[in-house]
Amino acid sequence: MVDSIHEMIRASFRCEDMVKCVLGLKSLDIEAYKVLLMHGPLTTDRLGEILNREKSTAYRSLQNLITCGVVYRETRSLESGGCYHEYVAIEPWEMKQMVKKNVDEWYFQMNGLIEKMDDKVVLSS
Repeated sequence: MVDSIHEMIRASFRCEDMVKCVLGLKSLDIEAYKVLLMHGPLTTDRLGEILNREKSTAYRSLQNLITCGVVYRETRSLESGGCYHEYVAIEPWEMKQMVKKNVDEWYFQMNGLIEKMDDKVVLSS
């Protein structure tokens, strides 16, 4: 993974890298999202099994995905009483729109900062 925009422009940057950067996700989060797309709604236990990870690791990844809005949780009822949670991934086209919106907002903000720069840019430490 590259550490700066300068490196990003010159590196062979993949779509997955861009999504991780823009949404603040990790590789495992992207893997979990892809599993949810392929398998449909899953419990934390089942996602952990498929990813070959502990339930707690799968849960943390799901929380990251929920926080950025690409996964949501649905509560299901059991016939015998009680309930459980399944996690659902949003459609790829929705994620694409989300990423595009974030990039557009970032561009607008950065352009505004550039316009405020004067000829004597002073870097403070």
